[in-house]
Amino acid sequence: MAQSPNTQSTLQYKASGNNKTSTALSTNIIIKVNNTPVGAVQSLNITEQRTIKMIDEVGTDGHIDSAPQTSTKITGDCTRVRFDRLRAAEAFSRSFVHVASQIYPFDIFIYDRQKTAVDFTSGLPSNNLDTIITVIKNVWINNISYSYTTTDWIIQDKMNFEAETIYSIYGSQGNDLQIGTAGSAVARGGEISVKSMDAKTWGNIERIVDTGGRRGSMDVAGIITIGNGGDEIF
Repeated sequence: MAQSPNTQSTLQYKASGNNKTSTALSTNIIIKVNNTPVGAVQSLNITEQRTIKMIDEVGTDGHIDSAPQTSTKITGDCTRVRFDRLRAAEAFSRSFVHVASQIYPFDIFIYDRQKTAVDFTSGLPSNNLDTIITVIKNVWINNISYSYTTTDWIIQDKMNFEAETIYSIYGSQGNDLQIGTAGSAVARGGEISVKSMDAKTWGNIERIVDTGGRRGSMDVAGIITIGNGGDEIF
């Protein structure tokens, strides 16, 4: 049985029946700034959040519509062992160790190396890795904390940050990032080809935003006609 009968979750390879690990593992993640890996990271947490407004009306018991009310806010934090004589900001290729010193934002690149690329000519694995590259764009550090204690000799730095935007691109390591193109979108249905929205114009807008071509999707023209089944034009 290659897939679970109810959910179609992957159990093994279809063709060979060999075992397969389909779970995403943190051991496949590389964090870089300015193409320099950030070592000794214990955790990296990222939150993407925006407020959704429910629209009510007098005379109706229930919401009649809903829409985003604010732009998406990107926040995160990183915990790192103070290692190689590097404090938190230094490890992220900064020229300072204290929050007040930052004068210019930086970008964090997260490389997710889960899958081997395949040469479509031969059908065999290539030397490159198919990599999901997530870019946290224009990062400002707003908090750095650490403590010295007798109960735990190992010092850990915790760094909190905010960023302007975040996007992800599907490509091979070392290749130029195809920013803002629907063809480099990460959402492809995964290993079991989960069907996504139809690739009409409004579907492509979501992909273009997802790959960094736009800062958001709610400012496109014709948004009130989305979902009517026609050929929406923006």
